[in-house]
Amino acid sequence: MALISKKKIIYPISDALRLFLQKYGREVDFPIHYNDLLRYSGSIPLYDFKGNDTLWETVFYAQSDREEIHYNVKKIYSLLKAEGDMSVMEHLYIDRIDLCVYGNTQPFRVRIVNRINDNFDYFYVKHADASRVYGLEIEHLLSPNRISYLVHKNTLIEEHIAGIPGEQFMRQQINDPLLNPIRLAKEFVKFNERCFVRLLGDMHSSNFVVDVTPDFEETHYRIRAIDFDQQSFEGKKSIYLPQYFKQNNALIQLGIKHITQESMTQYQREERALIATRLKTSTIEIEDVLSTMENDTISTKENIESLKKELAKHYKNGKFLTCINMGQILRESLEQVLKR
Repeated sequence: MALISKKKIIYPISDALRLFLQKYGREVDFPIHYNDLLRYSGSIPLYDFKGNDTLWETVFYAQSDREEIHYNVKKIYSLLKAEGDMSVMEHLYIDRIDLCVYGNTQPFRVRIVNRINDNFDYFYVKHADASRVYGLEIEHLLSPNRISYLVHKNTLIEEHIAGIPGEQFMRQQINDPLLNPIRLAKEFVKFNERCFVRLLGDMHSSNFVVDVTPDFEETHYRIRAIDFDQQSFEGKKSIYLPQYFKQNNALIQLGIKHITQESMTQYQREERALIATRLKTSTIEIEDVLSTMENDTISTKENIESLKKELAKHYKNGKFLTCINMGQILRESLEQVLKR
């Protein structure tokens, strides 16, 4: 069973990381920041359609602040989705702003609605933690998924990642007779491999979603990470393997039941081959993010020493022992994909 050692440290955006974000258009001047949203005058608990407490609170702003805050939040959405073109935002309005009161960083979630057809979308306003920013960028470059996010000063804006929360999926849909257990178990194996190679930790069921896509003949599944705080931070190898979290037991048992060792090895190799292809096609971007990480502080000395020893033993590769920071450890982890 995987256990997080202690509360994750929040690392500030370094000058080098800010230069990286500016180079790739991720650093954008937007009109409202995380601390501005803390000016709410009241809040009420948010319940789901079944009456269950979601552990989020809907916040309210004084009349004197609300119009300005809602306009500026809508401006952020236009930057995220339409490069700041407010003309396409005229028919949108801010329906709700929620605060996650139980999370370490207490993010805000904005619900924005199209008044023409009542279609809605979400995005998040968070503290800009360097670990999370590296995690988002590496996900964008090395996973099958593209990620939209923006940073300004100490505020991070993230798009909403659609899907059924892993916890909810395992509770409500894992026994659905229409479920394809082999395809789902295969996707979990590939997700497990992806997290391990790119060193994204803490992928228990609350930190990923299941994206279900019906096809003309079969249903496809993709498991997507939604929390990137634990990018290259922890010192234990098991933290980077979703297969070791008890919260994921339903998916783990599905794999044990439906996938042979030979099939699992095949799926792991397939995923590593896909990551290798992405490494080769995004060489400049990968080199930039790795060199920035190598000159940044995103973990403790104890975690670095522990992880490099565990990975050296896992891969039977002494080069890990020469690493002095998490950026170098991640570089060596990705090298294993290219070698194989």
